[in-house]
Amino acid sequence: MIKHRTIFEALNWASSFLVEKGRDENAARLLMQHVLETNYSGLMMRMHDEISQNHGLQFEQYVYEHAKGRPVQYITGVEEFYGRKFLVDETVLIPRPETEELVHGMLERIYRMFGTTKSINLADIGTGSGAIAITMKLEHPSASVTATDISADALQTARQNAKILNADINFRQGDLTEPIQNEKWDVILSNPPYIAFDEATDMSDVVLDHEPHTALFAEENGLILYRKLAENLPKLVNKPAIIGVEIGYTQGEAVASFFKNSFPQAKIDIVKDINKKNRMIFCEINE
Repeated sequence: MIKHRTIFEALNWASSFLVEKGRDENAARLLMQHVLETNYSGLMMRMHDEISQNHGLQFEQYVYEHAKGRPVQYITGVEEFYGRKFLVDETVLIPRPETEELVHGMLERIYRMFGTTKSINLADIGTGSGAIAITMKLEHPSASVTATDISADALQTARQNAKILNADINFRQGDLTEPIQNEKWDVILSNPPYIAFDEATDMSDVVLDHEPHTALFAEENGLILYRKLAENLPKLVNKPAIIGVEIGYTQGEAVASFFKNSFPQAKIDIVKDINKKNRMIFCEINE
């Protein structure tokens, strides 16, 4: 164990060490907060406290793990999404801030099209940790929410999150729209795998070596699942209905064209994220 007398000294060492290894120095603070079971304010108040041997050993182990590339969220086992903490592990993608924007954009459209209290039938396809489905249910309690995933392990994580956050979700295992056949839906949401296989060489090893590839990569230059969604959804949605998907920033026109072909009368918007990159497509069907 490297000798650190105080929390401040341990953080200083970790920040410098992580920078040397090409990692984000802010990870040190997040890992320390996890070890001490405190928040940012609590950590600031304890900066000059002595660090116990047990805490020091645990902290160093986590720092070395992250230096080797393991994401902080998989080390701590949690990530915040829309103001709530979700359990995450290597079976699911780590929820991203861009996906919060997809949820926010869909809620705005639901309130505009259906009002704030109407009971709507909503499906989240490829739910992963359950972040989208659970957030939609908690933000719009009158919605009847179904969440699907092809991965049994991902669904197990999503079920845990739903239980912890007290969200009533109907979980189903299966590929894409297969688990939601024979029903009609008012709202469809999906953040499917959309990275082309040849883009792997440009990706961070933190993502590539640890997050599930089945949730990252897709054929046809990352577009196959959007094409299949657009082909399958016309027979599954009500009128009116809203479809919202997250996309790769270069895929806007291609994905929009799939939905235009399937829903010629629909209003289709390519929406930018906070970083001014094309990130979402919303398809509003009225007739």
